[in-house]
Amino acid sequence: MNDTPLLSVHGLTKRFGGLVAVKDIGFEIRPGEILGLIGPNGSGKSTVMKLIMGIERPNAGSIKVGGVEMAGWAPHKIARAGVGIVFQHSRPLHRQTVLEHIKLALLPDSLVKLAAEPHVDRRAREIAVRVGLGAVMHRHPATLPFADLRRMEMAKAIARDPKVVLVDEPFAGLTVAESGAFSELIRGFRAEGRAVLLVDHNVKSLAALADRVLAMYLGEHIAEGTAEDVMRNETVRRVYLGGALEVRERSAADAGAKPVILDVSGVGVLYDKACALDQVSLQVREGEFVSVVGLNGAGKTTLFNAISGLVRYTGTIRFHGQDLKGMSGAAIARSGVVQCPETRELFGDMTVRENLDLGGYHLADKARADQLAWLFDLFPILKSRQGQTARTLSGGEQQMLAIARALMTQPKLLILDEPTLGLAPVILEQLSKALDLMQKSTPITVLLGEQNVRFALPHADRVYVLEHARIIWEGNASRFEREMGRGFLEAVPPCDRQAVASGDARVRGL
Repeated sequence: MNDTPLLSVHGLTKRFGGLVAVKDIGFEIRPGEILGLIGPNGSGKSTVMKLIMGIERPNAGSIKVGGVEMAGWAPHKIARAGVGIVFQHSRPLHRQTVLEHIKLALLPDSLVKLAAEPHVDRRAREIAVRVGLGAVMHRHPATLPFADLRRMEMAKAIARDPKVVLVDEPFAGLTVAESGAFSELIRGFRAEGRAVLLVDHNVKSLAALADRVLAMYLGEHIAEGTAEDVMRNETVRRVYLGGALEVRERSAADAGAKPVILDVSGVGVLYDKACALDQVSLQVREGEFVSVVGLNGAGKTTLFNAISGLVRYTGTIRFHGQDLKGMSGAAIARSGVVQCPETRELFGDMTVRENLDLGGYHLADKARADQLAWLFDLFPILKSRQGQTARTLSGGEQQMLAIARALMTQPKLLILDEPTLGLAPVILEQLSKALDLMQKSTPITVLLGEQNVRFALPHADRVYVLEHARIIWEGNASRFEREMGRGFLEAVPPCDRQAVASGDARVRGL
């Protein structure tokens, strides 16, 4: 391997107002090397990619390609200099065929030479065959499955003949077999001596490909090395799992006697042509606290949006025996299913009290006052912040307000989507205590979606593991700690990926 880096990044820093999205990040990638950049949502991975590609301008730092400083250059100049990007989301020209898209990428950047010479057509056909599009090269994008759209993005990148290739979320929405085919294409970049940066939140997806892995969290470098070394790093495990697992034994004596209030059966969701959920089934009994754990991108939010009537789906979702398909989100909420979204969706210019009053607008005055008193006991900080506008609250206070507003509706089933995202440990402890008090003092049923296992487990009666759009494991919290905790970040060997997808008992603990 050539020791001279094709891509060198040093001291890269990006601020958005008072938020430091990327802080002093640095790495080098040599010809024929693949670097995996990982981290949970909000860790700064995408910002690093945008800074390299010129989509964002850095506040500080150096970005060199082949020894040439390019920090702050326009994207088209960076592309001409040899940096290509494979986007996660394809935005094709719908009137052009696959072959024509590849030809456009092969054409020189010149306004006086827009016609393709014969060798361009020949080269475009070769690239189409290489990426697996030979049989569909004359079709239009709208007729292609999602995987072929991703292949077309890969073909366009190959056509530009880049020295450095940035690949964004390469396996999102792909089946196991399709992921294998994409892995081979990425290995092809390495074999040709290109420098490759793979950006993903999923450690498992990158482990079999990357020569090295760099882990980020909240904009900062936290670990670097081989995939195995990074996955064993205690800081990385704490970021993904939330630290040492803690399980509080919960009585299951009468759990089986309680009626099932939520029954999700064989649910599938497609975003355009990307599979976001694949035959997902789960049950929640009255009064239970059920945790759905999985890395970001596994499908947790999509599952909750399907239950809440916000996305179309196949399969069946029943609440208290009523089929929810076809019901509006508002009607589902009125029936007692209330979601607290990952994005919080507070009214920023309204006060804490006004946000809470909106949640309880349907309640009689006495019931609203009683509910507010209970919530102020649950989240005392909100009582002292009643007159403060929501946008001026800290992140932790905003999360408490979002949960409290959902509880003001007096839900029968409360869905909490990633409530710990981006919060400090002291805030997580306060949220955990509040949930514990809620469990002990109310009959509310809770469905929690989390990647922070340490937060999800203590409260859980049962746990489901969602990975790559499918449920791969189910059991109680104690079993999870024994069977899943040690392997939650470990890579799935290539020979076992199909077994995971099919639910093979040998690898359900991965």
